[in-house]
Amino acid sequence: MTAAAEPRRSAPRLSVAVVQGGPSSEAEVSRSSALGVSKALESAGHQAVRLELDAYLSESLRTGGYDVVFPVAHGAVGEDGSLQGLLEVLGLPYVGSGVLASAIAMHKRVSRVLFERAGLRVAKGIAVGRGDAREAAARALREVGRRLVVKPSAQGSAIGVTRLDDPASADEVARAIEAVWAIDEFAIVEHFARGREVTCGVLELERVTALPPTEILSPHDSFYTYEARYAPGRSVHVCPANLDPEVFRTVQSVAAAAHTALTCRDLSRVDFVVGDAGDPDLVTLLEVNTLPGMTATSNYPEAAAVAGFSMPRLCDALVGRAHARGPTARLAPVPLPR
Repeated sequence: MTAAAEPRRSAPRLSVAVVQGGPSSEAEVSRSSALGVSKALESAGHQAVRLELDAYLSESLRTGGYDVVFPVAHGAVGEDGSLQGLLEVLGLPYVGSGVLASAIAMHKRVSRVLFERAGLRVAKGIAVGRGDAREAAARALREVGRRLVVKPSAQGSAIGVTRLDDPASADEVARAIEAVWAIDEFAIVEHFARGREVTCGVLELERVTALPPTEILSPHDSFYTYEARYAPGRSVHVCPANLDPEVFRTVQSVAAAAHTALTCRDLSRVDFVVGDAGDPDLVTLLEVNTLPGMTATSNYPEAAAVAGFSMPRLCDALVGRAHARGPTARLAPVPLPR
């Protein structure tokens, strides 16, 4: 699982709707990703049209005559299964995970359960719904510990994430939980596993394949924040990551297993914290992103390039796979018995 299979040239020139934006805090990131994907598709010989995820999208898709849809709408509505559900109703083939996998991956409180059932190591943690923040903080300190990460259940790009090092106070934890509840119904409170921030892309063409892991260094930020992710020069990506060979293989193996556990499709990016040798939290699985960023500073296309996939070839392979798969097959109506 160290090198992806060479993609075959997709079928004839395709008309591709690249869906961007939407009512999400990550809308601007999405539009930047969509621009990159559109340019790559055009370089590969396809026709690409960017469409906004808004109230007019269904009509644009229904009348546009598109061969395939490439969703690049990060966050709420675009990545959580909502857009995918619309595409299913319209009977359009599309790149990426289906409705169920998209919804599960977006909601960390659900994906954590499936990871644990698959035997994958996740940080010790709890999910707390809106209510009494002080009561939730007391529970977190009691059940998880005093070194904590508080984050939204259904947001991405590190939006709303707070790290609280030991000893976190009850007031600090309560404030962090309240801040999450302002943007999400559930807050995830996890053990703050110290270590190196590593991410590993997964590409599924003929088989599920892990790309080379990437270590993310954020010298100007306390961790890989929103600003560190998208401001040019704010972070450093080392790909392939300089990991012990066994740890390198473990990260790839867990990334592929996490992709499979959530029934993801085509592509995903899996995030980790990798501790020092001898650390019980050596490789801690954080989350799966079903629509990884495709901006000029995003690590998924960088890792794909290391594996031999230029951005045009990567996007060409993905739309070709979606087009060949076609829309989801549906059963014919069964007449009522007389």
